[in-house]
Formats: sequence, structure tokens, C-alpha cells
Amino acid sequence: MPPERIVSLVPSLTELVVWLGAGNRLVGRTKFCTEPPELAASVPAVGGTKNPDLSKIRELAPDLVIANREENRREDVEALKRSGVHVVVTDPNTVRDAITMIRELGALLHLQQRADELAEAIESELVNELPPRPLPVYVGVWHNPLMGLGSESYGHSLLEACGGSNVLAHRSRYPELTMDDLRALRPELILLPDEPFPFDEGHAALYSQIAPACVVDGKLLWWYGPRIPQAIRDLRGLFAEVAAAR
Repeated sequence: MPPERIVSLVPSLTELVVWLGAGNRLVGRTKFCTEPPELAASVPAVGGTKNPDLSKIRELAPDLVIANREENRREDVEALKRSGVHVVVTDPNTVRDAITMIRELGALLHLQQRADELAEAIESELVNELPPRPLPVYVGVWHNPLMGLGSESYGHSLLEACGGSNVLAHRSRYPELTMDDLRALRPELILLPDEPFPFDEGHAALYSQIAPACVVDGKLLWWYGPRIPQAIRDLRGLFAEVAAAR
């Protein structure tokens, strides 16, 4: 039997559950799970991603809790498991991992056909030819302290799939650096996503002293699920535009 009472602790996967057609099975979400917008009115919040209300989750009697290795705390996941709650922990670190995760979640929810449609849509975007010279890109994660996107991460994989060359590919995950370090990396484009740190046009003006910088929707870079095909198209288009202006 497919799970009928689902709690999602991952905003992008909450959106994916709805997109797959299981939104009516959601009985709990985090306060950050705001997509699609109608969730706020129909599904109760159970705290944040880092501080979920475990008692409230147990009261909801879910037969599935969806978590993520990076977004959720291990101790919370283990506490739920000790209570007998079925928890699935996702950990996609590449675009290919995300495709596999979508198919696996579709199978778990008995919505395989819909999941396959999304997986195939992503795969069709990936076959498009990349430019011969990847565009050197820096992606900001935090401003103070300065943190950027490194390798061994979904965002890094997405950059490469879109024709970018991550200037922090030699460092893993989300390393700290200085503005002088960034300048030495010689990016040709700086992306400043509006989440998790709320980069704005003021930050873009500052970073533009190093290279062209723009604020982008963080969901393009961090959310895996139904947004991936459009994210690939948008980022490829942006990279091509910047490359053409070189």
C-alpha cells in the first residue's frame, strides 16, 4: 500500500510530492514549505527544517516522513525512527542523483508514471550540446562570512550540466573564502541566489567590482524536483548570454 499520511521536512520535496499528485496525502510540512502557495492554508506546519516539532509530527501519525541529509538534523531523523515512524532520507548531490530520487519517490508513492515523465523531461534537457568553453562561475551561498558553492553538491552538478565551470570546484561543499580569494579565482559571472542568504541588488553592486553579478531565484539552484527542467533552460540561457558578451 502506498503511504497515505505524509509529512515532508524538505520544501523542494514538498513541492515535488504535490506535483506528483500526492498533495492530498500531505498531513504536515515545515514552515518553509510554501510551494505551492495553497499548502499554507491546507497543511499544518510542524516547525522548521532544523527544529521540527517532533511531538506534533508523531501526533499526525504519518506513515511516511520525507527528510534530507543536508536540510534536516540527523538527531531529529533518528528520534522519529526510534518512535517507529518510517523516514526516508534523501541526499541528491548531482542532477543524476536527483533524477534517481524522483523515480524512487514516484515508486514509493505509487505514482511512477508521473515521476518518469519528470525524469525524462530532465534527461531531455541534459542531452543538449554544451558550449566548447564552459563559463567560469561563482555562486554565493552566504555573505558574512563569505561562503561559496563548491563541488560534491547538487548546485555544482547543475552548473556543470548548464555549461558553467565552477571556480570553487577544487573545494568541497560550501567553503569559506575572502573577497581577495574570489578575485583571484577570476570568475566571469557571479550568481547571488536569494536563498538561503537573501542576496539583493546592493550585494550585486559590491560583487560586480569583481565580475558581472546578478541576483537569481535560489530555487533555480537548490530545489530539485519539478523546477529542474526550467532551471537548466534558464541557467543555460544566462550563461550563453554572458558568454556572447565576452
